[in-house]
Amino acid sequence: MAGIGLITRSLITFLLVCTLGLVQAWAQRAVVVSASPLASRLGVEVMARGGNAIDAAVTVAFVLAVVHPAAGNLGGGGFMLIHLAKSNDQVVIDYRERAPLAARRNMYQDEDGNFIRSLSTLGHQAVGVPGTVAGLALALRDYGTISLKQAVKPAIELAQKGFEVPEKLSLALNAHAKDLRKFPASARIFFPRGKLLKPGDKLVQRDLARTLGTIAEQGPDAFYKGKLADLIVAEMKRGGGLITKGDLASYRPVVRKPLTGTYRGFTLVSTPPPSSGGVHLIQMLNILEGFNLKRRGHNTGATVHLLAEVMKRAFADRSRYLGDPDFFPVPLNALISKSYARKLASEIKSCCATESRQLAPGKPQRYESADTTHFSVLDPQGNAVSNTYTLNLAFGSKVMVEGAGFLLNNEMDDFSAKPGAPNVYGLIGGQANAIAPGKRMLSSMAPTMVFKDGKLALVIGASGGARIISALVQVISNLIDHGLGIVRAVGASRVHHQWLPDRLFMENGINSQIVKELKLKGHKTAISRRLGITNSIWVDPISGQAQTAPDPRGQGASAGF
Repeated sequence: MAGIGLITRSLITFLLVCTLGLVQAWAQRAVVVSASPLASRLGVEVMARGGNAIDAAVTVAFVLAVVHPAAGNLGGGGFMLIHLAKSNDQVVIDYRERAPLAARRNMYQDEDGNFIRSLSTLGHQAVGVPGTVAGLALALRDYGTISLKQAVKPAIELAQKGFEVPEKLSLALNAHAKDLRKFPASARIFFPRGKLLKPGDKLVQRDLARTLGTIAEQGPDAFYKGKLADLIVAEMKRGGGLITKGDLASYRPVVRKPLTGTYRGFTLVSTPPPSSGGVHLIQMLNILEGFNLKRRGHNTGATVHLLAEVMKRAFADRSRYLGDPDFFPVPLNALISKSYARKLASEIKSCCATESRQLAPGKPQRYESADTTHFSVLDPQGNAVSNTYTLNLAFGSKVMVEGAGFLLNNEMDDFSAKPGAPNVYGLIGGQANAIAPGKRMLSSMAPTMVFKDGKLALVIGASGGARIISALVQVISNLIDHGLGIVRAVGASRVHHQWLPDRLFMENGINSQIVKELKLKGHKTAISRRLGITNSIWVDPISGQAQTAPDPRGQGASAGF
């Protein structure tokens, strides 16, 4: 298989559970769980050769840019949470995209103030300044042990030689064919000779291979100041986009202090703003801590009702208070305080649902796409990485940079395009996340780790937009409150409520009798096929052995040795 090195295969545990489309791995020393079997295996090979978790994570991220183009990327951004075992310290690398300096508050409105959704989701004006290449290079430089050239090499080989298209990619390309075909470079790569790539076809990306080779040889400056920057700017001019050479040259990833909280004796470490994920993960668990969930039971009517009421309150706060901390004073300490959680908990009634319109007059954020991707890594020394990155919607803006072979994001849609205007999901934009030049748009990405008595117990994260937060809350609660093992904790049916629209979304596995009970309490219910996709690593507190749990809702895969 292209891109696979000569490491002895017996070193790598790779167990397929075909009925679920799930790959699990038990490993004594090191594991990777990601959206791609190939990416996971290549990440493990890096560690088998002596690399650490950061080396493996950066390698996996570049490989996903080749084999998982719906979300893996060079032209997007994200967040990386790193645990350094030797110092028992954690750090967050924020490589979220930024608005171009020419961006304006009302840029997606017409002369009458009407919001034009297509401008913020499709095409060149939807693109924020990418952060992925800078973020990955920074992580490797400051915390890795291998060179950028070594980390990018497997991705170059896969792009140059090609790989067999999996069914999931073929289906995604078919679903988005109409928009992808609008852009010549995208159509040429993903629809060779005008035909859809079928499962088993070989996808070769020579322009992308050259781009990756340039990054490997010249470093991130090639992307932000050199030849690749010129290609990005030329593409922007071709389609009326806003990104300039100055935007690219001035982009910097930010190293941030993680947020920390506690839940029933466990320590939570997660992502700070401009992600809302860590804030509201901790906030929700703080509220839940005031209730005996074990006694209520797993996914009972009482527990699901409580989860919905907690989620409503957190998402109402998200709408009012969350944005880029460099532009808006986010009241972090207040939102994640135990005293505030007790106040919110006291408002929840066991008898009946609270109507969302009664909770707060705030302005909720707009919907985020489910097309992010998350991977988790653990190395033999105990270092760990939890990384979530994205193009936003599947295949981002659908714009591929001519001559460079990579897609650009449509993250500008994650800003509030117009205060008070509901989007197609019934959600309304807020001032804290208004568009401003150079500002980072709000995210729900939440790479997270959980510790017990100072020892790493869980590495987790998810894709799914706003559903990331509710998915993580439920997996963590399933583990701690209900005593489910990691595989059952991840696979259990989930619910989601994001304040507005006032709907309690539930997966099909929720018992029909429970649904009736919730309706009697006043919940407006709706069925959803999947509510977030997690990729997790559980570290047994006694043996220290690692177990991975790719989410059966996706086609994740893990590998270990």
